[in-house]
Amino acid sequence: MLKKVNAPAPAFQEHAQDDLETMHAAAAECRRCDLYREATQVVFGEGATRARVLLVGEQPGDREDQLGHPFVGPAGRFLDGCLEEAGIDRADCYLTNAVKHFKFKRFGKRRIHERPNTGEVRQCAWWLGGEIARLKPALLVALGATATFALLGKRHAVTADRGRIVETESGIPTLITVHPSALLRTRGRPDAEQERGRFVAELRKIKPYLEG
Repeated sequence: MLKKVNAPAPAFQEHAQDDLETMHAAAAECRRCDLYREATQVVFGEGATRARVLLVGEQPGDREDQLGHPFVGPAGRFLDGCLEEAGIDRADCYLTNAVKHFKFKRFGKRRIHERPNTGEVRQCAWWLGGEIARLKPALLVALGATATFALLGKRHAVTADRGRIVETESGIPTLITVHPSALLRTRGRPDAEQERGRFVAELRKIKPYLEG
């Protein structure tokens, strides 16, 4: 049974309305917020054009910013392994981020991830909403707090609804879970394998939606 959440409209009420290829090209020239100034390039979503499941993360990381593809860095590799263990082919899904440019602070030669703010998420929802409208997925997967905010239109404590599939104003069931980068930070802790197993179990909830 879906859990009903009392949330305002999602951040993507108004959105781009072109096909994915046209949106991707247009996003490369996006100036809706200032994150484009420091990022190397836009990192648009990728995956099956008829995907029934759309996974949404926070933003591209350093590696994604360099290569121009989502979820190809350490968190992406971790996600790939968990999807495989859950019996899900990444190629059957569409992966994107709430924010399409890498936001970071410089520490010497290193670029350290910095969480996008509410305004940046809302501005970039123009593209996220366009992806959702074009794909019309059967299930959205919110990976972490920023994605949850973008999809539900309200700050939620991910820990409170983690693992639940909730009804939202968008009308699309949404699975709330953690971002894989959060699980990477548990490495070395006694509960690291337990947390990974919990994440895999949550990802298994995707399968019925992929199978229709």
